[in-house]
Amino acid sequence: MRRLRKTKIIATLGPASSSADSIEALHLAGADVFRLNFSHGDHKDHEERYTAIRKLEMQVGRPIGILADLQGPKIRIGTFGNGPVMLDNGAKFRLDLDDTPGDKNRVSLPHPAVLESLENGSILLLDDGKLKLTVVTAGKDFVECEVTVGGKISDRKGVNIPNALVRMSPLTDKDRRDLDFALSLGVDWIALSFVQRPEDIAEVKKIAAGRAAVMAKIEKPAAVEALDGIIDLADAIMVARGDLGVEMPIQEVPSIQKKIIARAREAGKPVVVATQMLESMVSAPVPTRAEVTDVANAIYDGTDAVMLSAESAAGEFPLEAVSMMSDIAEVTERDPMYRSIIDAKHGELEATTADAISAAASQVASTIGAAAIVTYTTSGSTALRAARERGETSVLVLTPALKTARMLALVWGLHCVHTSDAKNFAEMVDKACKISFAEGFTRPGDRVVIMAGVPFGTPGSTNILRIAWVGEQ
Repeated sequence: MRRLRKTKIIATLGPASSSADSIEALHLAGADVFRLNFSHGDHKDHEERYTAIRKLEMQVGRPIGILADLQGPKIRIGTFGNGPVMLDNGAKFRLDLDDTPGDKNRVSLPHPAVLESLENGSILLLDDGKLKLTVVTAGKDFVECEVTVGGKISDRKGVNIPNALVRMSPLTDKDRRDLDFALSLGVDWIALSFVQRPEDIAEVKKIAAGRAAVMAKIEKPAAVEALDGIIDLADAIMVARGDLGVEMPIQEVPSIQKKIIARAREAGKPVVVATQMLESMVSAPVPTRAEVTDVANAIYDGTDAVMLSAESAAGEFPLEAVSMMSDIAEVTERDPMYRSIIDAKHGELEATTADAISAAASQVASTIGAAAIVTYTTSGSTALRAARERGETSVLVLTPALKTARMLALVWGLHCVHTSDAKNFAEMVDKACKISFAEGFTRPGDRVVIMAGVPFGTPGSTNILRIAWVGEQ
């Protein structure tokens, strides 16, 4: 199954898309990776979806990626004694650790680490930013606030803290249980919420120990400030625009999105754009013009993948949403402007053999009009370098590691095939030509550019560039 686009699609599974038939339909419509959202459902639900994806993978003979998205800390106020209260502008309001039901003067904030992180001038946003409080007095276990933007507030509403580094781990006890479970299943990616510092990524990578790649969700101002360090440690980046749009001025989100995509591309790390991309399709069979433009803009910027959340998990038109996203990607990538924009944003090469070979392969393939670039990889690093080039020539990835093929399913432009490694030069060329023909990339008489490494089967040893003719198969 060869996609007619290079941008990948991640579809979230949920009540609207949990059956084996639904998962198969979404994959055939264009979903390359499936997201298991651990904010909803129990372990049994996720295991059933995981099993259905792996059975589908065997049926279609194509590696499919699975992303486990951890919920992360949810900072919420406590309850009120007599129902919702109205907070007036300029009023004083206290947040503390006392679990006594609140009133118009105070309510509990049962998160000691949060209270300890606040100081005079800190901003708290309640109920997705509808209310705004400013800290005027910060104690060890309480804060006195002034209501800057008032309104009605009720039990257990969420709290966002945009201008403070909250001294707490991104992993709650629930997340640790979910992480252990997801790793035991065999998921390919772990998406980490509430990332603030590079150290947050290091903590999860230590637990994962190579069993899954780690994706950092950029959804907090502190993460934007520490972006370069986070990109260095993470295996991939997600532009999680939901909380980002609450904690930062919403008009800044587009420029931040472009900055994150550009930095990730420069580093050769996969980047995903997520949240409300086709939100209206939760209840409508077609998206708005603005949503289509939003998806296309992310593709013009060179994102590796675009993601559907509620649209495919709980919406009324999950199949139509995936199909629409695929259509938008295909049409956008056919636009001559797309190629000129992508080429204009090429990052600097690193002084490594792998970068040199990857850049040369892209240039050679373009010069001779090769039908495909075929890259052999074990760890995936060579394929990631090939994708970083964002070349016009299709990239066919041959790997003996099924785990690697699944992980690379969300990377721009890579078509992965799980196959045994080549043992010598002759087999390297023969296998590349035969598989590129079988996968629909070449015809007899076409040329392919081959990247590999000697000794064969040695991770990180890319040092060969070879041009081959495809003969009669």
